Amino acid sequence: MYNLRACPNLIRCLSSQIIINSNKYLKTGICYCLPAVDKKRFKSSFHQRFFSSSSKNKLKTFYSPLLAGACAISCGIVLWYIKNTELHADEQKGDILLVAGREIPGLPEYTAEDISKHDNKEKRIWVCFKSGVYDITDFVSKHPGGEKILMAAGASLEPFWELFAVHKSAQVLKMLEEYRIGNLRLEDRGLDIQNMDDPFASDPRRHPILEPRSVKPFNAEPPKDLLVENFVTPNEVFFVRNHLPVPDVDPDEYELEICGRGIKPIILKLDDIKTKFKKHTITSVIQCAGNRRSELNEVKEVKGLNWGSAAIGNAEWSGALLYDVLKYAGIDFSDPKIQHVQFEGLDTDPANMPYGASVPALKVFNPKNDVLLAYEMNGKEIPKDHGFPIRVIVPGVVGARNVKWLGKIIVSEEESNSHWQTNDYKGFSPSTNWDNVDFSKSPAIQELPVNSAICKPSENSVVQLQDNYIKVEGYAWSGGGRKIVRVDVSVDDGKTWYVADMTQDNSPLYRCWAWTLWKVSIPVDAPPDSKLQIICKAVDSSYNVQPDSFPPIWNLRGVLGNAWHRVNVLVKK
Repeated sequence: MYNLRACPNLIRCLSSQIIINSNKYLKTGICYCLPAVDKKRFKSSFHQRFFSSSSKNKLKTFYSPLLAGACAISCGIVLWYIKNTELHADEQKGDILLVAGREIPGLPEYTAEDISKHDNKEKRIWVCFKSGVYDITDFVSKHPGGEKILMAAGASLEPFWELFAVHKSAQVLKMLEEYRIGNLRLEDRGLDIQNMDDPFASDPRRHPILEPRSVKPFNAEPPKDLLVENFVTPNEVFFVRNHLPVPDVDPDEYELEICGRGIKPIILKLDDIKTKFKKHTITSVIQCAGNRRSELNEVKEVKGLNWGSAAIGNAEWSGALLYDVLKYAGIDFSDPKIQHVQFEGLDTDPANMPYGASVPALKVFNPKNDVLLAYEMNGKEIPKDHGFPIRVIVPGVVGARNVKWLGKIIVSEEESNSHWQTNDYKGFSPSTNWDNVDFSKSPAIQELPVNSAICKPSENSVVQLQDNYIKVEGYAWSGGGRKIVRVDVSVDDGKTWYVADMTQDNSPLYRCWAWTLWKVSIPVDAPPDSKLQIICKAVDSSYNVQPDSFPPIWNLRGVLGNAWHRVNVLVKK
């Protein structure tokens, strides 16, 4: 059973992703509880960001689409539908994606003004999609967070689905059609979309070799065999993880605000960061918490992007030490009440709420932890997809805390109250499900566990043995600066292990932020055209080792996936 939580700030539902993977079953979408967003502020900021000024009068009454409520409706419909029917996606796809919202002859016709008047239970709650008009009052009554959906009363669902098309699934549309009451007047159709600026219009061009896991927002990883071609991952093929549209930042206008406990707020320009502080360069991995999620999905479906094993990269980052910047700002490093350093990005949702995260203050207050305000990646200006003009690099820590397009730093007694800090990127017991999960009882992921993956050969490839040997290559890494001390590889289900040769930088034992590339040649005693499974596992300097399988570490968010990596191949002699 699935439980949709009441969500005071339904804007945050934008980060909940409803995904149909290769086996066609619907994944879970969820709404999380967060601080409330002001309705007037939402309407104003939505228009400012997503609508051209010439369209405001035309859209004044009806087309102030409350995107937050639209998201809640779509997530709520999906979860309610799964809970009551458990339908297979194939049974729904058919024509529903094409016919949903089309005009149905014989139904009553309503105007935009008609719909805008139905904004509460007493008057009935109406929404529209394409040519369709829907009365969702009864759905609101059944939905446990239904009162919050009133934010969307009298609005269109289309602006939300234009922004986050992943929510426009067959299940949502089929359920929506059950609440159909009429057709939208021809003159009023599509105005909300044709007058809406595309928030992704300023997104950069990407290398075509990247394999998208979602398009809006853009998330993609390279073919994993490319990872072992270079110790430093080229910018063009570094995996991309975006939660929101990429902001278009003018470097001449860029400002970084630093504020919080015990300091007077200051503003630094990009040139200040580059000239007032010594430039430092480190080599550090960025790894998504969901790296290898696709393997967790094979155990049981999880929520999130279906990452393979290439949601990781290793780059040289150059910039100012955050320690030096905070010292310049006048922070009292000895203040025991400062427990967290919060970061806010310039990427914002339609309510102007930024992506946010935080790390423990001790991580920043020790200059040997090499936390940077980076303005270069691999010796070049940081690309837009990776945080131009400034990205905070927190070595050894999950990618979610390495906030891009950094706009604000807050030293605080509390961790960030951002959705992505408090209600996402956390690990849980394999027995925790969406009925009993309590995000407040699990700490936010910071340092990641030891991990490794085979990059060559690839899954289901045909391998030609050379003198009865198979060559295997991959990467290994551990969070917290822990060095990889060994990589073991087996071709007989772990009965025999071969120690791989490793390529590493010369970082100190517990400041090893970069990954390890490894390779090994293993003798294979197998008949021609036989199947072979290759296994790898890594050991770090604290002698942490990867678990042998995924079921014991499965979790509903599909994070922290670090079991032995297995690749199946067909060998030929």
